[in-house]
Amino acid sequence: QVQLQESGGGSVQSGGSLRLSCAASGYTYTMAWFRQAPGKEREGVAGLARDGRVIYSDSVRGRFTISRGDAEDTMYLQMNSLKPEDTAMYYCAAGPTLCRREDAYKFWGQGTQVTVSS
Repeated sequence: QVQLQESGGGSVQSGGSLRLSCAASGYTYTMAWFRQAPGKEREGVAGLARDGRVIYSDSVRGRFTISRGDAEDTMYLQMNSLKPEDTAMYYCAAGPTLCRREDAYKFWGQGTQVTVSS
């Protein structure tokens, strides 16, 4: 039903910015961003429900902003003040519940790499 495709990743210096996009082919209730660095567990970064509720991880709150496009078929993650600790593969996910747990999301994109150098 739902297909997701991330884009916008790349390499940036510490303190720089990137804007990730997730294109959705079907209707979604809640969309979220997760990330996973080599050797580390996957963690929730930000989530956005259709009623506008948002959640952020403590590590990105105040630096990252999750949003939807006007057509509701694209989700964005604006990442500012990037740190080397933000280096990871970033994944777009969709599911019925606004939740920090990855198993709440049924549909996943392939990921886009973000690398932040010091």
